Amino acid sequence: MLSAKLGHILDKPLEPIARRITVSPNAITITGFIVTLIAASVIPFNLTAGGILILIGGLFDMLDGIVARTNSKNTKFGAFLDSTIDRYCDSLIFIAIAWYFFNQGYLYGLLITAGAMVGAVLISYVRARAEGLGIECKVGLMERPERIVLISLGCITGLIFPVITLIFFLNHLTVMQRIRHVYRAEVK
Repeated sequence: MLSAKLGHILDKPLEPIARRITVSPNAITITGFIVTLIAASVIPFNLTAGGILILIGGLFDMLDGIVARTNSKNTKFGAFLDSTIDRYCDSLIFIAIAWYFFNQGYLYGLLITAGAMVGAVLISYVRARAEGLGIECKVGLMERPERIVLISLGCITGLIFPVITLIFFLNHLTVMQRIRHVYRAEVK
């Protein structure tokens, strides 16, 4: 939803910085993955620090695309790598949050987190499958940028359970919105 509304709104303001970055967009993607991997190892023991690290990893994820577009280095492989690494990052974050709830002895939080992760994976899968069938599918309330911001805020504020519960419901609602969209596209 944010992506659809804001698109590449930061490209223009960050263009002068992106032009000076000589590192490949793929290296930036991998760096963001490493930061997120560190965040995932911190979350079970320190939510606040983990939340801050998630935001930093998210900045790398945003920056790789801006650098690729600004410096004409966008490739199909780069887009593929970025999407694949995003799935790894999402899964690592959800596993870390589930681990946090496990450490707290909060089984319900662990289960909601597992369900939220399933929803996040399905959001991406439904879009990829629809687009593989030739139907554009960028609809729905919850996409990766919204999840990253919400999870980061949930970790930083300590309100991770209400946030992960909200994400659980919005993830599955988004999957349903996308299924409905594909159905309507074929019925037309």
